[in-house]
Amino acid sequence: MARLGITHETRYSYERPVAFGPHRLLIRPRDSHAIRIVEASLATSLPGPMRWSYDASGNCVCTFQPEGEADFLTITSRLVIDRFPAPLTDQAVDDPHTVSPIVYGREDRAVLDPFIRPATEDADRVMLRWLREQMERPDEPALDFLLRLNATIHDQFEYQARSAEGTQSPALTVARGAGTCRDFAWLMVEALRRLGYAAMFATGYVYSPSHGGIRGAGATHAWCEVFLPDLGWTEFDPTNGLAESEDLIRVAATRTPAEALPVSGTVIGDPGLSELSVAVDVQQLDVLCEAA
Repeated sequence: MARLGITHETRYSYERPVAFGPHRLLIRPRDSHAIRIVEASLATSLPGPMRWSYDASGNCVCTFQPEGEADFLTITSRLVIDRFPAPLTDQAVDDPHTVSPIVYGREDRAVLDPFIRPATEDADRVMLRWLREQMERPDEPALDFLLRLNATIHDQFEYQARSAEGTQSPALTVARGAGTCRDFAWLMVEALRRLGYAAMFATGYVYSPSHGGIRGAGATHAWCEVFLPDLGWTEFDPTNGLAESEDLIRVAATRTPAEALPVSGTVIGDPGLSELSVAVDVQQLDVLCEAA
């Protein structure tokens, strides 16, 4: 078990004062067998009512309505969590199903169908051709294939940080051979859906001591979750080549990246020039805790 302190600050700056519409905040994990929230606070530069709820995917959502006008808005989330790792090396995998195709039971399939259907087009078959190159043999166990695909994206593609919002299409990521963590996660999600896997786009944070050797530290991070009959939803981080790592701190998982924005909202009036800055700090805390 590791105890981690997380600070996530989002700041919007505008050339002139504006009013604000509702803001949707997706910045707090749910308590689970993997994460226990010890402390949580949310501070904003403007007052306003907040309402907490769960969305259709079970993610914890805060709806915040800022009051008044200002030329900036800051939203700061502070968390202390206990992270309980469940490494794949500790798991017994008895399921015989292989990658071509993976088979889900009727009850699971009824729930998983939205996450099996691809959400993007590949009109020129750029991604499909790349995906076919990754297929080595039809009897490869599903977990072996997923670990290999995860490592392939990590090794083949160049990581390029990008401050602009939005996620590249998987076909564009393949064509460019480069992208950010969200681009690599989305490529893996959509590639696996074309093979019949149920996959989700996961967002949250990644812990890295001094940001050493870990891509995506210091900002929000994205990875892929795949449903396996024996293991349930299983984390694969193609940006760093990680699988079910204790360093991944899941906040939310959605069908598409557009649904996973940590902070989204509207302004009322003409802001002129605007600027967005995001800072994330994840630190291990020197606290001895009782076992869960």
